[in-house]
Amino acid sequence: MTTVPMRIASICATLDRDDKGWCKRRRLWSTADYEATRTLGKGAFGAVVEARHIATGQPVAVKELCSATGGAEEAVQEAEFLADCRGHPSLVDLHALAMNPCTGEVALVMECVGPNLHDVLNSGRHRGGRPLPEADVRRVMRQLLDGARHMHARKIMHRDIKPGNILVRCEHPISVKICDLGLAASIRAAPPYDRAGTRRYTAPEMLLGKPDYDAMVDMWSLGCVMAELLTGKPLFDADADSDVLLRIFSVLGVPGQRTWPAFKSLPLAGTVAVPPIRHRSRLRQMFPEERLSADGYDVLKRLLSCNADKRPSATAALRSPWFTKDTDYSSKIVQ
Repeated sequence: MTTVPMRIASICATLDRDDKGWCKRRRLWSTADYEATRTLGKGAFGAVVEARHIATGQPVAVKELCSATGGAEEAVQEAEFLADCRGHPSLVDLHALAMNPCTGEVALVMECVGPNLHDVLNSGRHRGGRPLPEADVRRVMRQLLDGARHMHARKIMHRDIKPGNILVRCEHPISVKICDLGLAASIRAAPPYDRAGTRRYTAPEMLLGKPDYDAMVDMWSLGCVMAELLTGKPLFDADADSDVLLRIFSVLGVPGQRTWPAFKSLPLAGTVAVPPIRHRSRLRQMFPEERLSADGYDVLKRLLSCNADKRPSATAALRSPWFTKDTDYSSKIVQ
């Protein structure tokens, strides 16, 4: 069995390979190698801090996991996923690992990008809750889908794509990066997979207890992000799984034998109080043509298919006319 030190050594070797970056051949840091300057985020997992690399002055983001969440094992697993995905412009870059010599805890040293998309959408300093124009949504979604394509090609499903886990570089043209692979899982591992993610962005099959879901759960989450970019607020916001499912069915229609044959066979399907009156999807009513073109709506509709078999892969979504017809990459979402 591979030990944590052996896995750390392998990660450092992977990061060094074909990389001429500023921390070349210095991938395992001590906590004495950097000093924190401010806290970027804090949660049950621990904290992400902005820090300065003392030797070079380079700014970095350091994710410090609390030992109660799994400590070194969890940090190393996330680092392995990030190392596998290295080099893609829409995925946050892992620079190094840092070990606390006193406790043995491992932290992730990553590139420092900017605010997360949730803050950009909701902060008065940026969008202040105002929805984005379609051209800007297309630019962001192109980058997110390409990042997902890269992850999925490496047999990694993120499982927690949401605005809070998307970093925004507020430059012209704008760029975004998917971050926080703390809940990611390898598709190479045999199911069952556990429940993961944030409720309002969680795919219906996962909410209904499907144990052998796949990377299509990320495509649903990307559909939720796309809808939020267009409206400025979450599409399926509720405080309980059952309420999220009812919200989904109220927008997309109650699943039937034709639209989602496997629905009734899912473990928790019998616990959902399905509305007795069936209706067609109301998605187009919520995203009329003046807000979203026919090509854009086709992408959103397919991403938000309750039946995972009908969702496109990231590669297929990027081949849609909404992207292939567009040549304008100069839009800017932060104003």
